[in-house]
Amino acid sequence: MIRVFDVRVVDEDGSQLGVMRTADALRLAQERGLDLVEVAPLASPPVARLLDFGQYKYELTKREKEAKRRQRSVTFKEVRLKPKIGTGDFDTKVRRAIEFLEEGDRVKVAVQFRGRELTHPQIGRDLLDKFAEQIKDHGVVERPPLLEGKSMHISVASVHKPKPHEPTPAAAAKGHASTDEDGAPVLGAEDISASVETPANPAAPGPEPEDGAASNGKVN
Repeated sequence: MIRVFDVRVVDEDGSQLGVMRTADALRLAQERGLDLVEVAPLASPPVARLLDFGQYKYELTKREKEAKRRQRSVTFKEVRLKPKIGTGDFDTKVRRAIEFLEEGDRVKVAVQFRGRELTHPQIGRDLLDKFAEQIKDHGVVERPPLLEGKSMHISVASVHKPKPHEPTPAAAAKGHASTDEDGAPVLGAEDISASVETPANPAAPGPEPEDGAASNGKVN
């Protein structure tokens, strides 16, 4: 509900209608079959817009969803190998690493040593060099094989751009600050729900009050 006395009104086409009383703006919205939405409550005076609130909320949610879909953080994936890994398992690990890299993620490829295997670090180094050769079209090795404790690994950066992903329904439902076509700040889809004035339909005329009786009708 809009609680201020005056608002700066923008019509459905984005044209400035100037500052007017909130009651007058509501009456104008009613005449046009639209809602009065407070889109910039912190402005002085607050900015309200004449629009179809249902359509506005749909478009705002759609725009937020598209913005979130285009955002994707790069994650660090890990592929683990054993010094005595078989050819089939090795090829499977290579394909998995390529999938990660095609998604735009970075990949850590590690060889896990156990017991006496630590006395032959060259086996792990050769294995990582072979692995790097297999994925060279999809990633760039950031540093040579490094032995740390019982593990030797390489880090691979993707040469692909991160692929966008669809946000979860919960994430898509969250609103955030946005701007309209004119660059004016607007509220998120959830935030504006309490700042909408939907003009009520005029009440059907009732019987005329008798002389001396007080009218209890409400003025919208």
